[in-house]
Amino acid sequence: MEPEIIVNRTLYDIHPCFELHNTTYNFTSRPSTICVLVYMFLSLLSIATICGNLLVIISIIYFKQLHTSTNYLILSLAVADLLVGVLVFPLSMTYTVTSCHYHEHIVCKIRDSFDVALCTSSILNLCCISIDRYYAICHPLTYKTTLTVHVGRIMILVVWSISILIGIFGGFSQGTCEEMCSVDVVLSNIMGPILAFYFPAIIMLCIYVKIFLVAQKQAISIQRTKSGVTASKMEKKATKTLAIVMGIFLLCMTPYFICVVFQPLASDPPSFSLIEALNWLTLSNSMLNPFIYAFFYSWFRSACSMIISGKIFQGDFTNTRLF
Repeated sequence: MEPEIIVNRTLYDIHPCFELHNTTYNFTSRPSTICVLVYMFLSLLSIATICGNLLVIISIIYFKQLHTSTNYLILSLAVADLLVGVLVFPLSMTYTVTSCHYHEHIVCKIRDSFDVALCTSSILNLCCISIDRYYAICHPLTYKTTLTVHVGRIMILVVWSISILIGIFGGFSQGTCEEMCSVDVVLSNIMGPILAFYFPAIIMLCIYVKIFLVAQKQAISIQRTKSGVTASKMEKKATKTLAIVMGIFLLCMTPYFICVVFQPLASDPPSFSLIEALNWLTLSNSMLNPFIYAFFYSWFRSACSMIISGKIFQGDFTNTRLF
């Protein structure tokens, strides 16, 4: 009776794109409305992620005014988000509606490696951005000599090196692709998220709390010149925007990582559909960042307007003032 219960749950609750033949599951030749809608929604999500982050990348690379250490870190974050749209989204779509849930499959391992590496890259890039904002607000006099473009490039190199290594040798099990020793699952599902997510997230939160306190103190105690006030407002606006980026990132990521950590310890593990839904929530974060930039940054809106209209192909506008 128990296998029958699992089969029924799997067929009706987990895979609307599958049909049962004897004891095996095959991709249906007549996909249900839910299956078609899921594919359409995920495809649109992938396209929006790719297009949005391409605009960020082209803007920062093309316009010389945007060649700053902060924007290079934003560029690195956009590259990670772009790769999520190009690589992880298609693999995850395949993973969600194939028999990978029931049989070990190379697609699962490839997806997990890219997923972990790019997720780690995103949070480490955000960690570096928070450090950049800390120096910009808390040490404004030494900021430009400390966080130079060269230092920013070194930070990006370190971020991607660590992320690739974690993607290849680290990672954690979602409990769906392969059988693992329970001790291995507990270790990877606890140590992996702690090193790749929780520890950097705590560092970022502490840094932004410090930035907030210093900014409040500056607003009360320091009298600035008009130009100084303008520069300070620009830095604080950039910090606020990037803090919102980090906040949305944590809102998208935290539910999944909580689920991953407690999954091996639960007597009744969460369903495949719940894990996949939370995983897609984490992936959707890669689409949101460009919209945040478009809402808060006038330079991004101006750059997008010139790129989308094709103006940059009509002459040399690399030195154009965007703000």
